[in-house]
Amino acid sequence: MNLRQYEYALAVAEEGSMTAAAERLQVTQPSLSQQIAALEKHLGVRLFTRVPSGVTVTVAGRAFLAEAEIATTASRRAVTAARAADGELSGELIMAVHMGLGARQLPQVLGQLRKRHPKLQVTLHEEPDLAEMERLFRQGNLDMILVHGIPAGCTFDAHPLGEEAYVAVLPKGHPLLADGAALRLEDLASEGWIRFRRASLLDDYLTRLLSDAGLRPHTVARASQISTAVRLVAQGLGVTVVPASAIPEGFEELAYPLLPSLAEPVIVGVRPNPGAAEATMLDHLNQQNWCGTGLLCQPATV
Repeated sequence: MNLRQYEYALAVAEEGSMTAAAERLQVTQPSLSQQIAALEKHLGVRLFTRVPSGVTVTVAGRAFLAEAEIATTASRRAVTAARAADGELSGELIMAVHMGLGARQLPQVLGQLRKRHPKLQVTLHEEPDLAEMERLFRQGNLDMILVHGIPAGCTFDAHPLGEEAYVAVLPKGHPLLADGAALRLEDLASEGWIRFRRASLLDDYLTRLLSDAGLRPHTVARASQISTAVRLVAQGLGVTVVPASAIPEGFEELAYPLLPSLAEPVIVGVRPNPGAAEATMLDHLNQQNWCGTGLLCQPATV
């Protein structure tokens, strides 16, 4: 039994098919089937049940694969640590990001890392729900998180970066913009709102925000992506409030600051005993501009 067999089993589970897994792994299907059979024989249990459409994971298989994922992740980290000690950043750095956070800053950081450390792969989990976040923590499959606040029970070290401003998004030529006065949240109470999928962190934030202000505006549509919500606003479907840095390029003119201003802290959490890859990512994140005024900020010079 070896890590390659673990990786093979994980690929079969993810693809739900021996054929698709073999293509992904670039091995022949008979070779893959032999490795899975050898693994099942060694374990003394069936990991997969064959069905007409491919394979499904057994109860024993799910228990095994949860631990196999931890083992393969630890193996990648060990390789990364060894190479980093020799001055080379490689391997995989895994990060979870709350919806809308660092939408402009994070791509800049990843671009810089790619140029300087082309062998380092960064995997992003965007807007994981609470159950998914807990699973990633439990299995040790996260190196860093970019969040508004460190989740309860998380042992990651918190590093404040700054704050993220929230802005109102209104269609061009909206009557509320006619007199040029600053917008208040109450001004939007009678408008139809573009909201986000229920139970998402962004929609939870908007729910608390509106509740604290005693407002219950009508929801006309829900979107799973901020860019989609902004485009719906641009077509006149309603209004919304989103993180300023998440406004897609070309739609900045639809964003307006609110008074009083709304902002939340931006925090990067780093797992205990971080390696060189995490330290490098943290350094690049710290060099970005997190001034809290969103679209009014000038990018930091790196």
